[in-house]
Amino acid sequence: MDIKTNIIAFKQSLPESVKLVAVSKTKSPGEIMEAYNAGHRVFGESKAQELLPKHEALPKDIEWHMVGHLQTNKVKYIAPFVALIHSVDSLKLLKVINKEGRKNDRIVSCLLQMHIADEGTKFGMDYEECCRLLESEAFRDMKHVEVKGLMGMATFTDDHEKVRNEFRQLKKYFDAIKQQYFAGKDAFREVSMGMSDDYQLGIGEGSTMVRVGSAIFGDRKQL
Repeated sequence: MDIKTNIIAFKQSLPESVKLVAVSKTKSPGEIMEAYNAGHRVFGESKAQELLPKHEALPKDIEWHMVGHLQTNKVKYIAPFVALIHSVDSLKLLKVINKEGRKNDRIVSCLLQMHIADEGTKFGMDYEECCRLLESEAFRDMKHVEVKGLMGMATFTDDHEKVRNEFRQLKKYFDAIKQQYFAGKDAFREVSMGMSDDYQLGIGEGSTMVRVGSAIFGDRKQL
């Protein structure tokens, strides 16, 4: 698996409007540096306890994204530096992120995770939950988070039409929420959808950000 070749190929093939998040969970700093030396700077991790030592060990111009399920008691470890948290799935979590952002005197960028898959194991809010969060007084009072869009994970299936429809639904959610809650706010513009097996379907349905791991780094090591 030639990481440098894969990174270059992805960067050449993706539309300019789509950001590539190279998902480096379970990968070594050396493997991440292969992608870094190929010119890539945006990496995603799914566990705070893995992200923190990598942030400390690797170049400081890396833009770190948290793409996995985030527990409230882990927020404090990544709040000082994380560029974007993709996986905000509750008001409770967003409150903690806001609190840690205040402690670190910074605004933490976030995406709201929507449940679009036909699988109970995937995290995320339904549309009504998301609206309640955005209409809550607690959210309106937050000064240290900025919601920049939505994220969703499609069902793990070979049925491309099913995946395409789930991504289409996420884009509909994005459009409706943008119109109702973020009209005129340019910062709310990200739709994070698409991974190694389905990123092309995600792009076809309006993704602005794809989270690609195994197609760049090879199969994941089991921890």
